[in-house]
Amino acid sequence: MIGSEPGAPRAVPSTLRLSLILALLGTFAPFSTDMYLAAFPVMAADMNTDIETVQMTLAVFFFGLAIGQLIYGPLSDRLGRKIPLYGGLVIYLLATALMIFVRDISGFLTLRFIQAIGGCSGMIIGRAVVRDSYDLTGATRIFTILMAVQSVGPVVAPVAGAYLTKVAGWGSNFVFMTVMGLASLVAVRFGLPETLPDTGRVRQGPAAALGSFLTVLRRPVFRWTALAGSFGGGAIFAFISGSPSLFMGHYGFDESQYAWIFAAYSMVLAFASQTNYFLLRRFSPLGIMRGTLVWMFAVSLAATIFCEIYGLPGIRAILLLILLCLAPFPLSVANSVAVAMNDCGRQAGSASSVLGVLQFAAAGVVSSCLSAVSEKVSMPMTFMIFLASLAALICLFFSMRAAPAANAKESQ
Repeated sequence: MIGSEPGAPRAVPSTLRLSLILALLGTFAPFSTDMYLAAFPVMAADMNTDIETVQMTLAVFFFGLAIGQLIYGPLSDRLGRKIPLYGGLVIYLLATALMIFVRDISGFLTLRFIQAIGGCSGMIIGRAVVRDSYDLTGATRIFTILMAVQSVGPVVAPVAGAYLTKVAGWGSNFVFMTVMGLASLVAVRFGLPETLPDTGRVRQGPAAALGSFLTVLRRPVFRWTALAGSFGGGAIFAFISGSPSLFMGHYGFDESQYAWIFAAYSMVLAFASQTNYFLLRRFSPLGIMRGTLVWMFAVSLAATIFCEIYGLPGIRAILLLILLCLAPFPLSVANSVAVAMNDCGRQAGSASSVLGVLQFAAAGVVSSCLSAVSEKVSMPMTFMIFLASLAALICLFFSMRAAPAANAKESQ
């Protein structure tokens, strides 16, 4: 077991129950971002604005997620896991319910920011709950399950949102999100025990929160592993950002065909993530990370060079190239989270916050750079996967160098 002080009493939930509850909490982000995409034109007309302004609600939501990452970690280390989680879920519920009735874009933007502040509580505290309850191998298995379940969100959310918008209007999307938030609140209340006992809590005031972040970042294994996983995870954001222009712009697919391609990739990645169970029987999490990042680096580099020399190939070839680039992505992320959280000491909540901020920052860097290189290379997506995996490998090298020294220091 890992978590708070040795010998401290703790409530360890069953693996199945914990996985289901945390998976539900983890779907807030994909459903809150992807579910209402098909409703943008209707919302723009209803709010007397344009689609570009409605698209700003996505940016505001991600900004709220980033800010929220810094709030819940220190709170959960100080107050326990459930009280801050209750607060976040209530905030999410209230903001989402109000959005059903708002027809002013300014008010809607404000509520989206508040919704994100509340919704990210489950993402942050969920990782800390896993860290409280399981050792490294067990935590890696839980994170693998969560990635598989959460990868279904980007498939289901847009399809469900489009259907609800057609049948009951765009507000029905937020009715669904409200029900989902209420179900999560009930599940946490009756199904999730408090996993951080009083003896394991960090007694610090709000002014010490920054110090807790810096303390976590001073741990070299955590720092470099978190960065490696964040850059490795940038591969999926390169795909999300670059795939619409590639498939719809270059290959001429319509929205429905593109949605099926996106859904197919999501399902394949969900299945690929489950190979982690078998790999963990023979390899360490760091070893799996190294193998997956080398794979992503080599395949994305080869794909980029091929496209520069010969141009974009036929659709079957490009689908296969992208799949080969992305296939190791879930394994890299799941193992990096487990390794980083295993090296965070008593401040699991703060560590989870830092991890979330790094992941969103890396995603922003990859997405921004993708736009910058889109006119300079034939295949911007694979080029950015190559750069992201290269950065991840460099960070992983420093993590593996720091691990022996960190272990020796803690054994003294």
